[in-house]
Order: sequence, then structure tokens, then C-alpha cells
Amino acid sequence: YSLVDINERFDRLVFDSLHIQNLDTTSMVIKSYYDRNFSVDKNILLRICEKILPRIHHQLNELIVEQNSMEYILFTVDYPQLYSLSLVNFQEDILFQYLTNNSILHHLLTQQIINLNIDVSYEPESKASETLSSIFVLIISMCQKLINLNFCQLFPDRESPICIFKLPSTSCISSTITKLKVNVKKFDDLLYLVRHLKYLSTLIIDVKEILLSLSDRNNKYASHYDDQIIPLLHRMINLKELTLFLAVLKRYSTYIDGIQLHDQILIYMPQLNKFTFSINTIVVNRKIKIDLASNEDIQHSFIGKEYRQVGSYVHTRSEDNVGTSHVYSLPYQFQYFLHLNNSFQGDMFDTVRSLTMTDGRPFEHDLFILISKCFPLLQQLYVINYQPQINKQHSSVLITFPHLILLNLVEAHVDYGEQLLCDKNTHLPSLLDLCIEYKSLTIITNNFTNNRIRRNCAKIKKLYVEKFLRPKNFHQYFPLL
Repeated sequence: YSLVDINERFDRLVFDSLHIQNLDTTSMVIKSYYDRNFSVDKNILLRICEKILPRIHHQLNELIVEQNSMEYILFTVDYPQLYSLSLVNFQEDILFQYLTNNSILHHLLTQQIINLNIDVSYEPESKASETLSSIFVLIISMCQKLINLNFCQLFPDRESPICIFKLPSTSCISSTITKLKVNVKKFDDLLYLVRHLKYLSTLIIDVKEILLSLSDRNNKYASHYDDQIIPLLHRMINLKELTLFLAVLKRYSTYIDGIQLHDQILIYMPQLNKFTFSINTIVVNRKIKIDLASNEDIQHSFIGKEYRQVGSYVHTRSEDNVGTSHVYSLPYQFQYFLHLNNSFQGDMFDTVRSLTMTDGRPFEHDLFILISKCFPLLQQLYVINYQPQINKQHSSVLITFPHLILLNLVEAHVDYGEQLLCDKNTHLPSLLDLCIEYKSLTIITNNFTNNRIRRNCAKIKKLYVEKFLRPKNFHQYFPLL
């Protein structure tokens, strides 16, 4: 926008129809991990509307708008070539009003849009919303040309689930949608979608809960991978692309490997041409002897089964025959990485923004060095480990997580707070959110007198901790709170 009306040559370059086909009117500013602003300055917005839109609106194919710019951008000119629309950071009630009452948006969605991205403002611990579920149903029924729908999955930290399985069978029928990305509350919601969206070729879905059936209530370790997930996948014979991100608990069983995935899933999908997966298996075989595969065995199980490169690692406790494994397609495609433990082999995971570490063995300094190298763009880190560190001597290697915004240590031994917050061990230049027990915080800071902690806490804007009376030096550690 700053180059407009400088001279005719610049104008020809700026408004060249071969180059200007997409317009993004958002600008994300991160206040804290869950508090983000997408609005552009009002003067810039007005300049776009007055100087730019009148010259390019007829050639735009893709448009990204947020709630505060909707009236300025979407409703001032027409967009005859528009086929892709992203609505970002909308409040649910306001978005629902636009969908039900605005004729311009209604026309675009019913007559033009084939790619639609929806994003709503998000609050931590939010539950499935009736309004959000109604918005999803309304979009499915309204958009007569829609092929690709990303519903509240644009950002990894916004996991707003919908609940639709109790709706009438005619509510979610579409003869056009072939690709869907959505977050649902229950497995029944997934079944509902599979039944009524019969032309799906790509389904990327996050199921928040897979509850026990009535007959399984007394079985603490009941697995729903075999009795619900596998039968469902057998019905998806038209899928051309399958993405699985699973954490599976199995009892009296073995790890999920390449042979199982081939024999239980892939042979039932004759049209499948892309299979992307990340599968954690937790196996509990107490009081029964079942030989669990080594990492070498698991790697060998993928050979000759038309898989691309596969990464894996395994940890088995031989004393009680309990173990964990993680198999994943490479290059790694997901924004989440779950249940990383001390058996992690390394590699490059530059798509990952959120990492969960959990183990019954201590995490030492060298593992955090490896993680900082393998996850260069990490923004969110959960450490779940109550075991104290064994090797606590100072290392000459300073660990840096340059993009880490949120650190969760609620379920971690105090040693990991010292490991990650003390500036002689770790540098966290972007940390904005800290989740921690107050008792651990007082130990790490030595009742807010340990100056080695202050540097990594200086920018924190959100402290998730139980209520407490702020001590005298608290503000020196958290000046922005």
C-alpha cells in the first residue's frame, strides 16, 4: 500500500494482474500465547479501501479478512473472481450473525467460494459451543460450491471443538466437499461426518474424546483403536489422502508397526495415494509375557510395504512389560509432537510448534540440547516428569529456544523449572506464558531472590498459577504482570 500513487511505473507494478491475485488484510500481533490481535491499523485499512481495492477487486481470487475489517473490505466492492475466503479471529456470535443476516456474504458463500477457512477467537479450556456447531452446520448447508473447508484449524493453539452427532440426519449433507479439516468433541461426531459427507477424499480430524462403551466401563485400559478406529477406516474406501495423528493405549498387545498399518488399514483403501501419520502406542502387558518389538524390529516392519521414510523410537520396561513407541512418517508433517521421552532419536522437526515431553526417567541437560536443535521453531513446551535430574552440574552449552512462547511445568519436578528458567542453562527470549505451581516458583526463585531467573521471566505477560499474595520482590521478576 505504501507504493501506491508514487508514480505510474510503480502503479503498473503494484497492480499487475499477473501478480496481485491474493489479498491478506490481517497482521498478527502476539500479546500472549492465547491472546492475539489480527487487526491492521485503521489508517492503513482505509488507504487499502480507498486506493487499492477499487483497482484490484475484479482480479482477486483469494481474500483474508478479520472481524474488524469485514465491513471495510468485504462489503464495499464486489469480487467476481473470488473463490477462496478466510475469516480470521471472529467472535462466534458475530460470525453467526454475518452468516445468517448478510446478503453479500451469503451470495459469496452460496455462489462462488470453493475454499473456505474459518477461525474463531479462542479461550483456553473452552468447551464445545452450540453456536460454533451451528455455524459449521450452516456453512455445510449454505455453501453449494464448497470443496475445501478448514474449520477452526488454521492455528495449532486454537482447538475449538464442535458437537454435531445429535443433529438431524439432514443437517450436514454436502455433495461437493472433498476435503475437510475440523476438530470434533466425540467419536460419534466423526461417525456422523463420515456418514453424511460421502464424497470426502481428504479428512483431517481431531477427536477430543473416545469414551468407553458401557461394556468397557470397568476396563481401565480399554483400547478403542481396534474396535472403533479401524472399523471406521475400513469404510473410507474412497479416501485418496489419509492423515492419522493418534495416541493409542493397548492392553495385552504389541506396538503398532508397519505390518499392522498395512494389513489393518492400507489394503482396505485402494485409491489411497498419500498416507501421513504420527502414532504413539502405550502398551500395558502386566502379569502376562508378550515380547515387545525393538526399534530395529519396528523399522524393519515398514520395509517393502510402500511406505516412504519412517522415523521411530521405543522404550520398553522389561520388569513389568510396559512400553511406549512412536512411529511417524518423514518428513514430519504435524505441528504437534506428543510423548517425547529419553529414547528419542533426533531428526529435524521444523513443522512442530507444540511439544509434550513425558517419561518416568529424568530428563537431563543433553536431551534439552538435542530438542532445541531438532525443534527449531517450537512455540509451546509441556514437561511432564516428576523425577529429579541426576546430572545437575553446570554445562558450558547454553540452550536457546528462540521462539518459545508458552512453557508448562505444572506436572514437572522443580529441577525442570531450574533447567529451563535459569539463564545459565537456557535462554528464552520470546517467553510470554508460564504455567507452574506456586511452590515450585518460590523454590526456583529462592523466594524471588535468585537473579538468574529474572532474565527469562522479564517478558512474561500471563502467569498461570494458583492464587497467592504477591511477595515484595515479585514485580522485579514479572514486571509486565
